[in-house]
Amino acid sequence: MKTYLSKIMAFINDEEGASAIEYGLLVGLIALAIVAGATLLGTSISNMFDRAATALDAVAP
Repeated sequence: MKTYLSKIMAFINDEEGASAIEYGLLVGLIALAIVAGATLLGTSISNMFDRAATALDAVAP
């Protein structure tokens, strides 16, 4: 009976899985930030190239 209880307590006190979950959440948040940043910057960069193309069309003979 004592070994059974000690195994249960060892399982409850084990934090190795919690660390893996924390790292997984951290990676997920970083990926979300990258996607959000790329989406916002992608629109800005596209608009910048559109303005440059319009300016070049106006200068071209």
